[in-house]
Amino acid sequence: MSLTQKRNKENAMAFYELAFLGNPIEAVRRYVGKEYIQHNPLVGDGPQAFIDYFEDMRDVYPNKSIKFVRSVVEGDLVALHTHQVWPDQEEYVTMDFFRFDECGKIIEHWDVIQKVPEDTKNGHLMY
Repeated sequence: MSLTQKRNKENAMAFYELAFLGNPIEAVRRYVGKEYIQHNPLVGDGPQAFIDYFEDMRDVYPNKSIKFVRSVVEGDLVALHTHQVWPDQEEYVTMDFFRFDECGKIIEHWDVIQKVPEDTKNGHLMY
């Protein structure tokens, strides 16, 4: 892994944790580039739409946690696999993909989220 890829991985994790745990303004200030393309259909494009969405989540769901399970880096992309626990012990598994500019700033984001089922046919965890 190159130094740039290592930096991008660290920035993706720091951004995600900071925004998810309640400080999206600071997350955007530190880690988002001039352009921010959002592929999550529930969030608009641009930094302010991201901030608005995560401030609402913080207010509605203040007691949530996140654990990074694994990460994958390829070129200017970082993928994070997470396990999230929300109020009432609802558990989710996510995959988030971030594209970075040459300065180590996030400029594009994709994600998928799935509730962790109570049972699986194979007996394996989703994370």
